[in-house]
Order: sequence, then structure tokens, then C-alpha cells
Amino acid sequence: MAKIIGKNPVIEAMIGGRNIHEIIIQENLDSGRLNDIKKLAKKEGIKLKEVSAIEINRIAEIDNHQGIVALAEDIKLYSLEEFLEKAPQSNGFLLNKPRFLILDQIQDPHNFGALIRTAQSAGFDGVIFHENRFCDLSAIVLKASSGAAEHIPLIKVKNLNRAIEDLKSKGVWIAGADMEGKQQYFEADFTGAIGIVIGNEGSGLRRLVKENCDFLVSIPVTENPGSLNASVAAGILIYETVRQRKIKLD
Repeated sequence: MAKIIGKNPVIEAMIGGRNIHEIIIQENLDSGRLNDIKKLAKKEGIKLKEVSAIEINRIAEIDNHQGIVALAEDIKLYSLEEFLEKAPQSNGFLLNKPRFLILDQIQDPHNFGALIRTAQSAGFDGVIFHENRFCDLSAIVLKASSGAAEHIPLIKVKNLNRAIEDLKSKGVWIAGADMEGKQQYFEADFTGAIGIVIGNEGSGLRRLVKENCDFLVSIPVTENPGSLNASVAAGILIYETVRQRKIKLD
């Protein structure tokens, strides 16, 4: 059973259709969003329970829980095969120029949640990560995503390089973020079907993952240290895809 922590994540989990067993609320909590939670819970027939501040601290196990904890089924994770089976295709290629965020060994839960949130807000079609080489989808990750994890496919794969090859075979171009990339990110073409690969916060992309990318892009920086936080770098590239597509449509 999973814990969903905080007002927005709990509301988005209900809106997203997650099966919630119980919502635990700190007694004497005064919040406008609490009324939204109570209304949705009543509509969905979800049990509400009030507890003391000490008890909800014990249940939540993290700070900044905002007095709300939901006990729910685990969030849905897709395999790439399952995702591709449902995706619209023609002659073996994916239609509608999908965009994917591909994560190579992201370990920081706050970064992971922020990456999910940014990808979902930009309309990406999925977030892909290795089943072993990532931080767990903990309550911290889901809270950092501010509920976005409920509204974008999360795709867990056994072999990241094989997943990249599968996407390439479906017409998706793979762009890796790398300080040594010969193209600056605004020089690259992100208007087609694209997968953006973001590496580990400390070590960047693994060698084989880097070699498997169609091209590498760099983000210019003017001061040391010469690298950006993973979620910041991803945000720049993600919204470059949005910018380029808007220009093309205009």
C-alpha cells in the first residue's frame, strides 16, 4: 500500500482515479483545499479519519505533509511493451510525434518528482526509467511531483538501452543531455518524435546510453561549476520542445 502525502497530491490522485482506501487528516486543520478533499472523498465513498498532529507525523514519516495522508494502491507503472501496444501507430511508426523523458540513474527523489512534474506540465507522453537504477517511487517523489505522477504514464524498463533502441525503431529520435554535446540545445531539432535523456545528478549519462543517443546537446553555462541540476537541465530541454513546436505551428 502506498502513501500519498499533501493536499495537491491527494486531490490529483482522486481525480486521476487511483484506488484510495482511506484519507487521514490532522484534527482541527483549517484549509480551503481540505473542503475539496472532503467533497471528493464523499463522492467517491472514501473513508475519512481525523488524528492528532503527533499521529499524522508518525504516519507521514516526512515533513511538510500539510496534515493530509492518503493510503492507496500503488501508482500504475507501465512496461514499454504495454505502452507501445496502446500507442497509435502507422506502418510500425508512432503517430502524433510523441515526446518522452528518459531518465538514466536519477537518484534524488526531489529531482525525480520535479522531472515528472515538468514533463507532465509540458504535455510529454511518458517518463521512462530503469527498474533498478532509480530512486523508489516514494511518497517524497510523488509529493515533489505535486500530483503530476497521476496524469502521465510512468514507464519502467529492464534495460534502458534496449528501450531506447525500441523507441528508435518506432521513429523516435533520441537526444542526450551532455556537457560535451557538440550541438547547443537551441540548435537541435526537437519538432519530431523525440526522447530526451537526462543522466545521473553526479555522473551524467552512462557510456552506452550516451553512445546509443542519436545526438547529444549541451546547455551553455558561463560560470563554474559547469553543470546544471538534472531537473533544471531537463526543464530547459523540455520547454525547448514546446517552443519549437509552437513556432512551427505558428
